Amino acid sequence: MNRRVFLKTGIGASAAALGGLSRPGRTIAAGTEGGRWRAFEVVARAEVIDPTGPTRVWLPLPLMPDTDYQKSLGQTWTGNAAAARVYREDKYGAAIFYAEWPGGGSGPVVEVTSRFATRDRMVDVDKPGPNAAPEARAALATYRESTRLIRTDGIVRKTSQQITKGIEGDVDKARAIYEWIVENTFRDPKVKGCGVGDIRAMLESGNLGGKCADLNALFVGLARAAGLPARDVYGIRVADSAEFKCLGKSGDVTKAQHCRAEFYTPSLGWVPVDPADVRKVVLEERGGIPLDDPTTKRARAKLFGQWEMNYLAYNYAHDLKLLNSKDDPIAFLMYPQAETGAVRKDSLDPDTFKYRITSRELGA
Repeated sequence: MNRRVFLKTGIGASAAALGGLSRPGRTIAAGTEGGRWRAFEVVARAEVIDPTGPTRVWLPLPLMPDTDYQKSLGQTWTGNAAAARVYREDKYGAAIFYAEWPGGGSGPVVEVTSRFATRDRMVDVDKPGPNAAPEARAALATYRESTRLIRTDGIVRKTSQQITKGIEGDVDKARAIYEWIVENTFRDPKVKGCGVGDIRAMLESGNLGGKCADLNALFVGLARAAGLPARDVYGIRVADSAEFKCLGKSGDVTKAQHCRAEFYTPSLGWVPVDPADVRKVVLEERGGIPLDDPTTKRARAKLFGQWEMNYLAYNYAHDLKLLNSKDDPIAFLMYPQAETGAVRKDSLDPDTFKYRITSRELGA
């Protein structure tokens, strides 16, 4: 099997050039002078069992372009694909690795290794900075739009108006939506994967249970309905958490996918939030704790404006038509995807797909 360097982005430098590696668990604000970086390697191996015809695999790649909290250190791939390439989806710029095999083959397998560096994000929402990075007008328009599952009309708009009634200011509106979600939703362990994010169905049914792709999609939709640019950030946990045991995963991270969220205000730029993880802390930390527990209060305060970057961010994309796919668009790209013949594999069933994702910290 051939190994090829297929993509280098951003700084294209060694981890040492990023100012050194912090020890595991070190928390650094992304905007602070001299903040140190942690470097990681994530390996995604996909194997298609019992191929029945032409076979295709799509794997999400690290977020492009680089940000002030995540930078690519390059990727390589190995496998027996007849053809492979990297492409970027048009609307959201999601970076995707694509491999294909002709019909009649056996044992399609591909392995992609991504190296990247991260540092924790912190935006002080009470102190607007003079140097907030401006966002393009077209991008802001995109992140106000409805998607197939994240609607901004009907019951979503009505609910958003009720939550933000009488509230002035973008940050205060976003905070009101965040607090409403923390108070009124719950993490449902029975939901498969990370959920689907059909927020209109959630509100119409009154069942506000779900996982991260449901609860953070609800934040995004309600924020957009209030006129705020907002977006989901799809990715995967890659290291243990320094503060909350249930908010980390290392080693085998095959099932550690996680969706986060952001909203935008001109005075602050993009602000990280994660109400879904507050509800995860309630359900899972120390076997389950109440909303008024000091640990929950700490998570609730932190996750409006901060992200611990024991995490690989992939993309912001919705309603993706995968390159050369014979099937319908997917709601989002956070899991490996595969098709063989005319059949799409179940991306939430890594044992029969099959795929495995592992992570390790470099220099730890």
